[in-house]
Amino acid sequence: MLIFIENTPRAYAWGSREALPELLGTRPTGEPQAELWLGAHPGGPATVAKAAAAGLTLIELIESDPERYGVDGGQLPFLLKVLAIGAPLSLQVHPDLAQARAGFAAEEAAGIPRGARERNYGDPNHKPELLVALSEVSALSGFRPLAEARAELLALGGAVAGPDRDALRRAADRCSAARPEDEPEARRSFLAWALGGGAEALAAVRALGSAAGEHAAAAAADGVPERRLACLRELRATHPDDPGALVSLLLHLVHLRPGEAIYLEARQLHAYLAGVAVEVMAASDNVLRAGLTEKHVDVAELLRILDPDELAEPRMPARRAAPGLLAWEPGVADFRLLRARLCEPGEAEGGFPEPASDAAGPADAAALVEVDAAHPLVLIVTAGRVRVERPAAELDEVASVGRGQSLYVSAGEVIELSGRGEAFLATVGAPYEGA
Repeated sequence: MLIFIENTPRAYAWGSREALPELLGTRPTGEPQAELWLGAHPGGPATVAKAAAAGLTLIELIESDPERYGVDGGQLPFLLKVLAIGAPLSLQVHPDLAQARAGFAAEEAAGIPRGARERNYGDPNHKPELLVALSEVSALSGFRPLAEARAELLALGGAVAGPDRDALRRAADRCSAARPEDEPEARRSFLAWALGGGAEALAAVRALGSAAGEHAAAAAADGVPERRLACLRELRATHPDDPGALVSLLLHLVHLRPGEAIYLEARQLHAYLAGVAVEVMAASDNVLRAGLTEKHVDVAELLRILDPDELAEPRMPARRAAPGLLAWEPGVADFRLLRARLCEPGEAEGGFPEPASDAAGPADAAALVEVDAAHPLVLIVTAGRVRVERPAAELDEVASVGRGQSLYVSAGEVIELSGRGEAFLATVGAPYEGA
């Protein structure tokens, strides 16, 4: 079955006021609209559009006939989102599966209400995630070499004078390790110090504001990249005196062009800063925060679950699965993400209207793209109009899906995509063997 689904964007403070309304073809509300959830997560399930029973959720649809609509008789193991990032998100990390199960069970046994501020685990699932940029996107993603962070702290310190210089040099002294194998523990120690609320860390945070602000020219001359300086200014503007600005220096500052992707395994520290993107993740909402937030920060639990190792490369390349079809496959059972680009018959290869090319490779488009649907898919059209058809079905299954519209595709025969536009499709990992 091809079933139109919809949801109300979530109005978080970090959201953009225009990006999601522009994609969905709706009128801006004047409030930030941050995330569109397209899945069966209990925290915000999509609803069936044009349903006879008003308000029928995707959870309820799957429960009504799990073998027909579910994944191996169960709910979706993944959640597809569109993010419209107008301001930096919190620095955060997600637990792995064993940590999530143990943490959830412990908090349930302790009787901590699931909506309590101090609650860390809302469910017993892990949350690896993959993000593909629709616009230019900036993010902090994974630990970089400590030597790079130390060098920039020293350069920032050299741009200022007096107590500010001393504060940043003391921070740089904490950002070092005698041997490469000592770096993970040095990162943990730096995080504990930065997030501990001490006067020395606060002085370093305030000194960062001065070095990246009125003394930015001197810092740039000493080798601090302008993007890093701009990031520090933005973090200080949105979260004054927050230690997350210090923590950000330990992380890769990644700039994604449209079509580029990053993959974040569980336990990797990260924060999205700006841009519009499609994201797919395991169906969980477990988050432990490390700054850039007014919400609860459990430093001890954060340090216990995060992976302090260096991440060599945050970006994940796509695989060209077929003409017009790219696949991002991180090797987890929960999800993979596909992007189809369609052109009219007779148009030249690469006939997709905009952009002419992107960072994922040439703007490869095809007049017809076939997608395996052995397991359910969630589809959203991000440009143009796409015709979705299941020609081998006993009854006609066809839908014309415009920009901003979404489909739930139940498991069955191959579907065919045609038209002129772009669609993202989330489904389980291949081969799927259950989580």
